Amino acid sequence: MKLLLISNSTNAGEAYLEHPKSEIKRFLGDIKKVLFFPWAAVTFSYDEYEKKVQERFSEFGVEVDSIHHYRNTKVAVQEAEAIVVGGGNTFKLIKTIQQHDLIEVVRNKVLGGTPYIGWSAGSNVACPTISTTNDMPITEPDNFGAFSLVRFQINPHFLDSHPEGHAGETREDRIMEFIEMDPYVYVVGLREGSSILLENTAFSLLGSKPARIFKKGMAPKEVYPGDDLDFLFE
Repeated sequence: MKLLLISNSTNAGEAYLEHPKSEIKRFLGDIKKVLFFPWAAVTFSYDEYEKKVQERFSEFGVEVDSIHHYRNTKVAVQEAEAIVVGGGNTFKLIKTIQQHDLIEVVRNKVLGGTPYIGWSAGSNVACPTISTTNDMPITEPDNFGAFSLVRFQINPHFLDSHPEGHAGETREDRIMEFIEMDPYVYVVGLREGSSILLENTAFSLLGSKPARIFKKGMAPKEVYPGDDLDFLFE
């Protein structure tokens, strides 16, 4: 498989997809057309989302072809050179994927070697489930099952901060609740500006920030770019 799982599309003060653009370009290589999933969009149209992504991908000569234009979405996936899944609301994204009956189609396509790029919600759906999303369940999918392209869960946009005066749970508290209920799964707290790359059967952490790793029975730990992440295959 070839996976590029990006925590977020936009760093504060930067243009859209600015921070991962060089890695996206390198990852796609000679591919000149990608199939884009815009279904996480809620407050703007799929056409607008496609245009926004196209503006960035045009910089490296890649055409963005949105799946919402296709009557037969399964054939679109089967014929895709690469799959790109944009961020937004994870519940809406997975519900629409399920409505089109694409879970196994996408999974088999990517397991067969087709490159996959996702950011935010698009990274969440690469996991076994969407249970570590930060999003509000604004719509109800059939279930929380996702593409299961990796064995671990990702929490994108992972934050360490606990705002002054806020008495509620931190992001880490919520993840600790998750691993209490699902003790056999690693969770990667992926900070903004970071990505996970899978190429040649090896995971790499990209960016300048460490990721925070959670699993039941072990203390949360930091891993840094260049560290061995093979334990995530366990």
